Amino acid sequence: MRPGISGICWTLPEPFNDSLRFEEFLHDRRLQLAIERCVEIMGEASRRVSDKLKAEHPEIPSGRIISQRNVIAHEYDDIKQERMWLIATVHAPALIPDLEAILPPPPPPIE
Repeated sequence: MRPGISGICWTLPEPFNDSLRFEEFLHDRRLQLAIERCVEIMGEASRRVSDKLKAEHPEIPSGRIISQRNVIAHEYDDIKQERMWLIATVHAPALIPDLEAILPPPPPPIE
């Protein structure tokens, strides 16, 4: 069974710590790929949300999230790492309070 939107969202990693600098990010291809994958998952999860729920929560920029997922999936030769950095350090963390308000709590950790 595929996880629902809440299961997908809660599997995303914690935001960056404040000690990572943009220049370091630009030289860490594994981290870039990890962030791209997380953004792709967020876009796919957003695509699966009902139109009704999207309309009820215009504070969540679903269209922009889905569009960025499409760039990663289909225009992978045109991914801007500056944009990935902003998503990971500014936009995604800013969405957390809005998502927490509408999603069920995360599942307990598996031991």
